[in-house]
Amino acid sequence: DDFAAVMFPADGHPNTYGLVAEVDGQIIGIAIWFHSFSTWTGKNGIWLEDLFVDPDHRGNGAGKALLGHLAQICRERGLTRLEWCVLKWNEPSIGFYPSLGAKAQDEWETFRLDGEALRSFAAESAGA
Repeated sequence: DDFAAVMFPADGHPNTYGLVAEVDGQIIGIAIWFHSFSTWTGKNGIWLEDLFVDPDHRGNGAGKALLGHLAQICRERGLTRLEWCVLKWNEPSIGFYPSLGAKAQDEWETFRLDGEALRSFAAESAGA
């Protein structure tokens, strides 16, 4: 229901998008993405939130095809970046991405507020 609400909203335009990879009518991979914005370039890009290929179908080009389609969307729309995060323990993916020409952005550290920390900080900041 949450995915449907953001990807197919009853009112307005979607703000999250998805691509699927299929084999014989069966979905074997997905790419969930949304537009990002860079203050460095002054332009939008694509943030790839999730790339998943069924383990039984990995190594057959589905992930590369999904990323390639996103790169084509960037080119067609004049978007300057295609970016994503990868978990540090996901060594197969970390080894794969450079083969596409992707470069690790080692100078950035990801931070997250969620759950109770997000609720607490929001409540603390309400009067600010």
